[in-house]
Amino acid sequence: MGQDTGNRAQDTGNRAQDTDRSDDLNDDQTIPGGTEQLVLCRDRATGTRAVIAVDDTTLGPALGGVRYVRYPAEAAAVAEARRLARGMTLKNACADIPYGGGKSVILLEDGQGPREQVMEAFGRFVDRLGGAYVPGVDMGTDVEDLAVIGKVAPDVSCDHVDPSPYTALGVLASIEAAARVAGFDGLRGLRVVVQGAGHVGGTLARLLAERSADVLVADVSTDRAAEAAAAAGGAVVPVDEVTTTPCDVLAPCAAARVVNDATVDGLPCRIVAGAANDVLAHRQLDGRLAERGILYVPDFVANAGGVVQIHAGRAGWDEAGTEAAVLRIGERVEAMLRRASAEGCTPLEVAERVASERIGRTVRIPA
Repeated sequence: MGQDTGNRAQDTGNRAQDTDRSDDLNDDQTIPGGTEQLVLCRDRATGTRAVIAVDDTTLGPALGGVRYVRYPAEAAAVAEARRLARGMTLKNACADIPYGGGKSVILLEDGQGPREQVMEAFGRFVDRLGGAYVPGVDMGTDVEDLAVIGKVAPDVSCDHVDPSPYTALGVLASIEAAARVAGFDGLRGLRVVVQGAGHVGGTLARLLAERSADVLVADVSTDRAAEAAAAAGGAVVPVDEVTTTPCDVLAPCAAARVVNDATVDGLPCRIVAGAANDVLAHRQLDGRLAERGILYVPDFVANAGGVVQIHAGRAGWDEAGTEAAVLRIGERVEAMLRRASAEGCTPLEVAERVASERIGRTVRIPA
């Protein structure tokens, strides 16, 4: 892990930064149990504003990605950072790695300084937390950004290896496990709709094709969808038909809240398992999927391959050991799905119990 900077005093005079903690926001009970630490940050010199949410550090430093996207208001960035930080707490606990959960957001705004300066400013924000938060890649950032952040911050998750292929491999293992529980004999001939053809979705489509699945790809970029579909020997599905195209498996790897009140009752699939965060618009939808006989693999379990790879790299595992650890996500998924069936509850409830048992207190996703 990174160096322990404790409560070291900082000379902020030359940094032109202002950081504020908001206990009022932290007390918002939309996050069951609250957020452990919420920090609002501003660097006046570069115009950089950011939110860092440390949800839980029971198992270790809070590990979670850095998002660099536009938000309508700071409050929206705060809400997303806190919600996603809770997801990381659950993800890391279920993956059985020694990290808590965190997430951060850099607000992409007009008038900011050069990207490298923005990342350096964010690194100084992270430095003030004294190692409590370990940033990773997320929407809008990459390993090059982490390398810049790491020049200033005490620790970053990785600065040279893209974890996306490992995320895709973990999702593949999850789909294979769910298929076994659903009674399918492997993936041969299974029709899988992959929503999102980015680094994770495109890789997943190819891996599915290698196992003889029938792959359909949707993406907001028609060129990217066509490229991924061609590489997988599949076809393109219009984005607005993702939740209405008959398939065996729906694999959301892009937009959040694909399963919502408007789509849940018409989903023409047997399994929902993908890499996207926040697949469910709200937690009650897990029960509605179960009522319809659709197996849902909680997203924070299915998409844990990236954090497993991060831990493996930091722990010095070789490639074979890393891949084996990622593939064990499938074993966890199968155990959770069978436990849900045996106990008469939903997969989400089981996953939350697994995480809670490891952390030592009840931990749930937001309602």
